[in-house]
Amino acid sequence: MYRTFLAAIAIVFTSLALSACADPTEVPAQSPSLTTYKSATCGCCKLWVDHAQKTGFDVVAKDVDDLNSIKKQYGIEPRYQSCHTSVSREGYVFEGHVPAKLVHSFLKNPPKGAMGLAVPGMPLGSPGMEVGDRFTPYQVMQLNKDGSSVVYAEVNSAGEQF
Repeated sequence: MYRTFLAAIAIVFTSLALSACADPTEVPAQSPSLTTYKSATCGCCKLWVDHAQKTGFDVVAKDVDDLNSIKKQYGIEPRYQSCHTSVSREGYVFEGHVPAKLVHSFLKNPPKGAMGLAVPGMPLGSPGMEVGDRFTPYQVMQLNKDGSSVVYAEVNSAGEQF
């Protein structure tokens, strides 16, 4: 029992010593966060939120009645729209079933002039739209603040999304 007590005290003192050596200016990294606006009745949106959370995103899902007003507020043109809209802490938009790994990549190094990424429509096999092993290749579009767009990535197989 005496040894257990001494071991416990040693652990406490070691922890205190290590924390005293830590750099007080270091700030713990925050998980990247997204607010996802979606319909309460859309199951694929919930699955996409689960996908994003599994890759480290802190996602706040908000059910809204008027998704069109959200898309208009963030400047997402109808040709790029899908069933849900996510917005990062930094104000970037991610429309539809964008693979979370591409959202992470975009946020680490946002292209100059970009406002976000979009996967127009609801491609079969994209994150949240999985149906067995069925898959339809799709493009992830980079939406720019000047209204233009370019292909950010082409996803040609289900494995490329993860």
